[in-house]
This record gives sequence, structure tokens and C-alpha cells, in this order.
Amino acid sequence: MLDKRTRALFPFIERIFADAGYNAKKTAQSASATGRWVLQIVKRGDAHRFVVMPKRWIVERTLAWISRNRRLARDFERYASTVVAFIRLAMIRIMLRRLAANASA
Repeated sequence: MLDKRTRALFPFIERIFADAGYNAKKTAQSASATGRWVLQIVKRGDAHRFVVMPKRWIVERTLAWISRNRRLARDFERYASTVVAFIRLAMIRIMLRRLAANASA
């Protein structure tokens, strides 16, 4: 359950984008319990053709970047805290590459 402590850890988050699987009262109540977070459900379009959904695309692209790391390509970890640590390392690696590319340009 999200609470005020969670909000204090992530003050920069204003809106949470979620899949239709999270379209439940409990999820919306948890997000609103933080004080300012708004839960926005991003629904899929027509299932028979490919359509880029702006917010869904951000999530899918990020998951694709993360899964390029061998350790995160499969669910091998025993503890959730280990997975979180490796995801953080993967994102740091992505950001360092971007910063290095901008610095040399």
C-alpha cells in the first residue's frame, strides 16, 4: 500500500501510467493515498493492428532497454530487492551512455 512515505521518496512523480490490468479501485485508492499522485489507465487500441500508444510506448521501450542486460533478460533472481538493484544499474548504464555521447558531440 502506498502512503505518504512513498510520496516523500518520489516527490517528482505526478502521474502513474498503468496497464488496464491495474484498473481497480484498490490501485486508484493507493495512488491517491499519497496525496498528489494520479493513476491514469492507458488502454490498448484495436488488437488487430499495430498502433503506437504514446504512454504505453514509453513503458514498452524502457522494458526493452532493460531486457538487453543479460541478468535481467530472464527472471532468475530470488529476491525482489536484487531485481530492483539490477534494474537501477541497467538504467544508470543507459544514462551514462547517453551522457558520454552528448559530451563527445
